[in-house]
Amino acid sequence: MKSEWIVIKEGAVPLRCWWSKPSQGRDEIVEGPNRVALVLPEIFGVNNWVRSVADRLATRGIPALAMPLFSRTAPELELGYSEDNLIEGRRHKDSTSMEQILTDTCTAIGWLNKQLDQPQITVIGFCFGGHAALITATMTEVSETFNFYGAGVSKTRPGGGAPSLELLPQVSGRLTCLCGTADPLIPTSDRQTIQAALHMQDPDEERLRYVEINGAEHGFMCEERESFAAEASALGWRLLLESFER
Repeated sequence: MKSEWIVIKEGAVPLRCWWSKPSQGRDEIVEGPNRVALVLPEIFGVNNWVRSVADRLATRGIPALAMPLFSRTAPELELGYSEDNLIEGRRHKDSTSMEQILTDTCTAIGWLNKQLDQPQITVIGFCFGGHAALITATMTEVSETFNFYGAGVSKTRPGGGAPSLELLPQVSGRLTCLCGTADPLIPTSDRQTIQAALHMQDPDEERLRYVEINGAEHGFMCEERESFAAEASALGWRLLLESFER
């Protein structure tokens, strides 16, 4: 595995990203299915844990790019999980719009297309990154999306407008939304709304899937948070890795 910071300069703003790729020898991508992951972070930026997600994917043979969501207000944001950091991250989140997310994601995907020949792109997002991942699922270049505990999708949209959940008719690829029953940021009413919207759009769950994990709290995938849940995280990773083997 080879991992490094790279700066993508072709878009509206520079994107300081973490690029992890499997290697044979020095720089060769491991041969196999032409697939790549785009990782969208929590409100805490492309921090140590988010980089570890990209690295873990690379060790499984999947090139992964972790990109920032706050490049206009905090291009090098790397926060921990204290209450002060939560306040700081939310401040940047509140200054972000759907248009900015799509613009920057398009830039990152364009860069990935230059690194690999027509790759199948899976977008993986956590927390606010999960909300952003649902938005990017509307892009035709995205073949699969994982939205891990993306709060607010049933009630809000970054920058204002109708709830992001109303974008589901524009999703042409696969989408999996994962929520924990003990997540205070996604209460029962929100989870029911998400599940119902996915079912209405795809009753047979051939493309759109809702996964509810009993007892899991917000942030259950992250080993660096108190809410980390080993069994819930293992399930999330299993579903994610199975999607790359499909």
